[in-house]
Amino acid sequence: MSKLVKVIEVLAQSEKSWEDAAAAAVNAASKSIDNIRSINITNMSAKVDNGKIIKYRINAKISFAIGKKRS
Repeated sequence: MSKLVKVIEVLAQSEKSWEDAAAAAVNAASKSIDNIRSINITNMSAKVDNGKIIKYRINAKISFAIGKKRS
């Protein structure tokens, strides 16, 4: 039997970096989702104020394995 994987789309941001935003997305998702397998960053953007980046933002797809329902 092959594994079944579900994908959700999330948005996250960080004041440090896009990598930190990705880590924050995985960390937040892992609080309610088990078996996270991967994150695919689909878009990166940034909020700029006075010529400086103040927020790094990502759109991402997080995939996780799902199993059989327990009876």
